[in-house]
Amino acid sequence: MKQSLPVYILSGFLGSGKTTLLQRLLDYWNEQGLRPAVIMNELGEVNLDGLLVEQSVPMAEMLGGCICCTSRGDLSTELMTLVKKESPDVIVIEATGAANPLEIVDAVTEASLYLQVELKGLITVVDAAHLLGLYRSQQGATYRLMQEQIRCASVLILNKTDRIQAEEIAGITEVLRKWNAYAEILPAVRCELEPGTLLGSVGSVHLEERADSGYGSTGGEVHASHDHVMAYTHYFEQPVNSEEFEAFVKELPRDVYRAKGIVTFNDTSSRFLFQYAYREADFMKITPQGEVPDVAVFIGEHFSAGNLRTGLLRLEGRAPARPAGVRRTL
Repeated sequence: MKQSLPVYILSGFLGSGKTTLLQRLLDYWNEQGLRPAVIMNELGEVNLDGLLVEQSVPMAEMLGGCICCTSRGDLSTELMTLVKKESPDVIVIEATGAANPLEIVDAVTEASLYLQVELKGLITVVDAAHLLGLYRSQQGATYRLMQEQIRCASVLILNKTDRIQAEEIAGITEVLRKWNAYAEILPAVRCELEPGTLLGSVGSVHLEERADSGYGSTGGEVHASHDHVMAYTHYFEQPVNSEEFEAFVKELPRDVYRAKGIVTFNDTSSRFLFQYAYREADFMKITPQGEVPDVAVFIGEHFSAGNLRTGLLRLEGRAPARPAGVRRTL
């Protein structure tokens, strides 16, 4: 009997380190002589994280919304197309940080009805410092979404442990254990884990229904865990000044908790990929292959997309031409 195709779901909040981990896994499988493939989901209209992934890896993109807000059939179709077209040895689904993982589990298991695929497990990457802050406040839909991502995990990677005090790790581990008593917890910095050990720690997905969570996979509250999330995509028509843009990013409102994009500066000769998460920004020189537009995607809770658009147009030297376009998850 033909061996089932293993599928892994990579979950975790925005900026937690999922794409870094994904690249480590892809490198590992390539070294093993295997052919991995990726399904990558973005809330925005451009797959920027995909630019960081090795170009030889077959990839399917689901853009402009959250996987679990589209029908389960959409993800199942992507899986089937990827399997038939690329014949991979293993598939990773990297979900947007706004995704309820139970819905993705439903889609993969539905695909297994007519594809010989096997869900091996769900890996959740947790930003240690961000989790600590959310746990102390214990409020908001973002907090509840993170709970759900942790509860569903087969293995938990407690990432960015270098950004918290050593004595705080025990407290955070206790929180993780409170929400998920089954998954192995692996502390890490920049997701530097031995991939073979990590994959060996992935057990079965924990799907216990919790009546108190309010985020089951049936009924009218399926997407309540992230209906507060919104994304604004801005396409640049002109290069911008690097110092002015960095100042703009530094002053982003706190309601914007993730931003990324590709920009051309008028005072440098290179294009840059920028990433922003939890008040910290990073810029990296890139040389994109093919026609890649200058674009920025901002993700957060109830921020003013109009104010962002006006500020960006001013950086470009353009006057506002139309109301800001806001994409909201449904």
